[in-house]
Amino acid sequence: MQPSPPPWSARDRVPYEPITHRAPFTLPGNARVAVWTIVNVENWQPGLAMPRAVLPPPMGQPLLPDIPNWCWHEYGMRVGFWRFLDVLNARRLKATLAVNGTACQLYAPACQAALDAGWEFMGHGHVQQPMHRVADQAAAIRDTIAAIKAFTGRAPRGWESPGLTETDDTIDLLAEAGIEYVADWVLDDQPVPIRTRSGDILSVPYTVELNDVVISAVQLHGSDELLRRGRDQFDQLYREGADIPRVMAISIHPYLTGAPHRIRYLAELYDHILSHPDVLMCTGEEILDIYRAQSQGNRP
Repeated sequence: MQPSPPPWSARDRVPYEPITHRAPFTLPGNARVAVWTIVNVENWQPGLAMPRAVLPPPMGQPLLPDIPNWCWHEYGMRVGFWRFLDVLNARRLKATLAVNGTACQLYAPACQAALDAGWEFMGHGHVQQPMHRVADQAAAIRDTIAAIKAFTGRAPRGWESPGLTETDDTIDLLAEAGIEYVADWVLDDQPVPIRTRSGDILSVPYTVELNDVVISAVQLHGSDELLRRGRDQFDQLYREGADIPRVMAISIHPYLTGAPHRIRYLAELYDHILSHPDVLMCTGEEILDIYRAQSQGNRP
């Protein structure tokens, strides 16, 4: 019996190619920047350790169930999510919903509101836990796809792993399950193909910089940091996009940016972006289709 080949390294999957040394990538209408918003809806299980915490345990002794930190997240789904919906609907914007498979039924009213608003649904794991902790990744991916298809009527085309976590074969399993793009590989301002065992899958630019988990839960910035950082990020990409178009992601969570003291800054960031011409507000699958149309058109 032949031994299995060693797993590809990340460098094997995504060869280095500077953004200034590749085939041209263009956006519809000669837009400079494509902006997509990712709203993360997750199933935090109250009997287990929380994925994140806002309140440390008394005397440093972890307790289960972790009621205060579970409630911190639950507030986002009961209240914060609906603030997102108001802000996006008021500007006729559609988001990409990164959703745990089990959250489709657990938070069915929120998911139905996203579906009614025309949002894209993207797989985000079956429950909120690192892929390294999933006993059977292939089954979890299949179950997530099936849950989203049952809820929306169509299988998701994109995937964002919880915490952007992957093992050596996660990307292969995703491609084999029919996923067409991922948000885990945060390494470029343009879509980039990733090599897998069953052909290429596309990396659509995501963000750890303009991400409220990093800004608010990890770096502990003030409430207005999403606006300040987002405005600066957009302005730079907009300048660069006059020569080489870029993709900008805004990643938000209902329990963070959906808080009363933060939501106004998300609205102000959208208003800043929308005040500029030559900007494409879109979803992840729309970026996938734009890239594919061009890559297929360039084939001999």
